[in-house]
Amino acid sequence: MNAVVLLRGAEALAQADAADAALRAGAATGPLHGVPVTIKECFDWTGTPSTFGRPSRLGHRAASDAAVVERLVAAGAIVLGKTNVPLDLADWQTFNDAYGATVNPWDATRSPGGSSGGSATALAAGFSALEVGSDNSGSIRIPAHFCGVYGHKPTWGVVPVRGHALEPGLPADDVNVVGPLARTTEDLALAMQLFAGVDGTAARGWTLELPAADLPSPGECTIAVVTSDPDFPVDADTARTTQEIAARLQDLGATVVIDPPLPMPSRDYYELFLALARGSTAFRRDRASIAALAPAAAALDTDDRGYEALMLRGLTQSHREWLERNAERQRLRDAWEVFFTRHHALIAPVSPTPAFPHIRELPKPMHTLDVDGIQRPMADTYFWIGLASAANLPSTTIPAGWSTCGKALPIGLQVIGPEYADLRCIALARLLERTHRGFTPPPGFD
Repeated sequence: MNAVVLLRGAEALAQADAADAALRAGAATGPLHGVPVTIKECFDWTGTPSTFGRPSRLGHRAASDAAVVERLVAAGAIVLGKTNVPLDLADWQTFNDAYGATVNPWDATRSPGGSSGGSATALAAGFSALEVGSDNSGSIRIPAHFCGVYGHKPTWGVVPVRGHALEPGLPADDVNVVGPLARTTEDLALAMQLFAGVDGTAARGWTLELPAADLPSPGECTIAVVTSDPDFPVDADTARTTQEIAARLQDLGATVVIDPPLPMPSRDYYELFLALARGSTAFRRDRASIAALAPAAAALDTDDRGYEALMLRGLTQSHREWLERNAERQRLRDAWEVFFTRHHALIAPVSPTPAFPHIRELPKPMHTLDVDGIQRPMADTYFWIGLASAANLPSTTIPAGWSTCGKALPIGLQVIGPEYADLRCIALARLLERTHRGFTPPPGFD
């Protein structure tokens, strides 16, 4: 699978022996005492490289642990190793020239997703019991969906991102979050409760307590379900899976609202999210490379609303333009607050299709998806990812169904809630885990 690209086997076995001895002595260290976990390669782990998929960083060694790694270790977990990522975490595939390619455990010819592709593969294949990933543009949710595991994109800001950067001291961007991937909702909820909380100097004056999982009984729930979108269509299997979830919730007594109006027209939503996402990652590029893009951006036709044009504009936008987009984001957040006074949660696709075949030769703007025989831009995925990410909302990805054309592949859906209702999203995921379906190991990994 090439999922775990750095392994500290001897150290992990020694820690396991020590954990066994502590347990016999009645001195368990925490809720993850002795549990073997892995971490996404981009998180700092003392003495190991955080390359972000860059061969030039193979000689890098972290001087300290990322905040979430500290919290895993404090809870008693044993970190086995690190899992693979795409170059600069910038793909829904997972391959790079530092470690090579990771494949999907359900079908080795297909992507495991990205950028937490190694994370989801390690979980699905049973190499790890819990993972920590990160998500700017679906990097937890896409791999969870493609590999059939659970993943949670938290509300922005509730889990510290310290130790997830190319160099110390960089500020957190305004879209990226850190969160867990797991094989059960129970593990997902436990990890979120361990990860959430302020970090560093903020802890002098602030504390964070996530609201309880305030999901009422099914008969008192109103759940919105988005099945597809005219501008960003999903394939028949994905639409069918959303309809099956809607029917299951109705069987349980919930009020289900199919395809309600969203707080913003879908095309405007897509464009807003691309501007915010590209603005948040532009700092990873050096000033000269961004400046080199400016002439191409200036030469764009003002009516060009294609993905490549939107990406160029997002990377080269002025501070004033970003401020205007940020004001749009605030209005969107306010509109979602109103939406969630009428609905307890929203269930929607994660992407238009299940896992797609590996693509190696084409530049990313040229990538397409086969949506029921029609080639659609892979960038359509940004709309579905942006539903939560553009407005700071929490989103839990659940295993929800299967493709029916060719080899069966997992189909995940995302459960989205209001800001800070992370545990409510996971509670609804747990209800569906009990009554609809949960994690299934890939063939050969039972």
